[in-house]
Amino acid sequence: MAQGPTVREASLEVLRAHGMTTIFGNPGSTELPMLSELPDDFRYVLGLQEAAVVGMADGYAQARGRPTLVNLHTAPGVGNAVGALVNASANGAPLVVTAGQQVRPMMNLEALLTNPDATMLPRPTVKLSLEPARPADVPAVLARAIHVATSAPWGPVFVSIPMDDWDAVLDPTTEAAGLVAGRRVHQRAAPDPAGLDVLVEALDAARAPALVVGGDVDAAGGFHDAVALAERLGAAVFAPPVEGRVGFPTDHPQFQGPLPMAIAPVAEALEPFDVVLVVGAPVFRYYPYVPGPFLPEGTRLLHVTADHDQAARAPMGDAVVADPALTVRALLDRVGTRPADRAAPPSRRGLDAPRPDGEGRLSSEELFTALAEEWPDGGVLVNEAPSHRATQQARLPITQPGSSYFTTSGGLGFGLPAAVGVAIADPSRPVVAVLGDGSLQYAIQSLATAAAQQVPVTIIVLDNREYAILKWFAQREQTPKVPGLDLPAIDHLALAQGYGVPAETVGTVEEFRAAVRRGVAGPGPRLVHVPVPPAGD
Repeated sequence: MAQGPTVREASLEVLRAHGMTTIFGNPGSTELPMLSELPDDFRYVLGLQEAAVVGMADGYAQARGRPTLVNLHTAPGVGNAVGALVNASANGAPLVVTAGQQVRPMMNLEALLTNPDATMLPRPTVKLSLEPARPADVPAVLARAIHVATSAPWGPVFVSIPMDDWDAVLDPTTEAAGLVAGRRVHQRAAPDPAGLDVLVEALDAARAPALVVGGDVDAAGGFHDAVALAERLGAAVFAPPVEGRVGFPTDHPQFQGPLPMAIAPVAEALEPFDVVLVVGAPVFRYYPYVPGPFLPEGTRLLHVTADHDQAARAPMGDAVVADPALTVRALLDRVGTRPADRAAPPSRRGLDAPRPDGEGRLSSEELFTALAEEWPDGGVLVNEAPSHRATQQARLPITQPGSSYFTTSGGLGFGLPAAVGVAIADPSRPVVAVLGDGSLQYAIQSLATAAAQQVPVTIIVLDNREYAILKWFAQREQTPKVPGLDLPAIDHLALAQGYGVPAETVGTVEEFRAAVRRGVAGPGPRLVHVPVPPAGD
């Protein structure tokens, strides 16, 4: 009888079949059997700490729109990665996260490096957590993890694999490894006809409609269709309060900017509109708590999301659970053009000239105005400078799909590794990461990968030596004299250069613009350090 493939050979075929030949990892002894003599068509991207590994894979998976493999080291490695998995889950990144496990004969003994509760450790940051019952199940479990990670809502799935499983030989007469590798699950769901009728009737009858276009529209390929729908309706368009991707061009004349982040201010912003359609975003991500009415009186809210739980927990509005891009396209086929008596959406007020700091440092207004003037063709923005986000949104237009990434988890540590991952996913597009000095420290090991891979990423560090966004919240929440909000002086240039990344400090608009041009021209990564005023200045 012919001998079947090993578990490792069959598992690699599953990964090949789904285009998952780039592995982001930080290996340990329990992962060596999987990685031994890795075939030439696979690429291993080394990260020097697990949070950096998951963050890079998060950016890479979002930029490609495909499932991505992460390889971690048993319990300690998974523990290090949990914060980054919180980000990946919030961002909807389709990751398959594998971790090694002690050999099966010693798992019951809880020998060193046994993960006794392997499937429990990463919960609830993952959609599903699995450990195969027997070696022969590994290929099928990996295939299941891939399909779950790419079902709505997208997100990470975890698989713990005992290290002696990889060399087990499959019985070709009973194990359908080849069938598993070639199996496809088509995940995208079109809207229910009755639900679509409700949306069409409401939009056609609206006196003053508004759209709230979320990042899932961009992720699903509906960026340009959202523009066509807004123009067909003559609707005002908002971004959601907090969103990871930009789903609508922010320089479009119908764009009104992002909604506020709190309950009462959202209702106030929506006061002029009688029908509000939220598509591809939650209703809504609120913070801080500012109580009040959820909607103005007389305003009707409708919601389109592929996430059934997101639809269920919304505090108001009728929902259609379906792929947001497919729903936008279906609406384009059905809704009428703007009636003559429907008022055009209001125009946004123009921006004043940027105000200089006056203390020899660049203000954020000067910086983002200059960055917009130097913005490269096809550029991609990764932002993790929370206290400067409003200025960035106002002064740096995002006009193309797949061009902006921000974490929706509320935590830090996404920006730098995600920028590296986005750049690895498509080296033809220059990536610009705008990071706070606090954000940079969470996964700074990503600089080593950026240097080793020579990725086209320009890292702009806004250094105000504080957690400025927390000082803003402390003031708002009336919690004075909070410790730990000021940062020590850090030599960012020495850190970057120690990891092999060229770096420079700039102090004027002209110096900044020249540094951005050098960074975009490459080759490889470059860090630009920009001292900026503290929040109180």
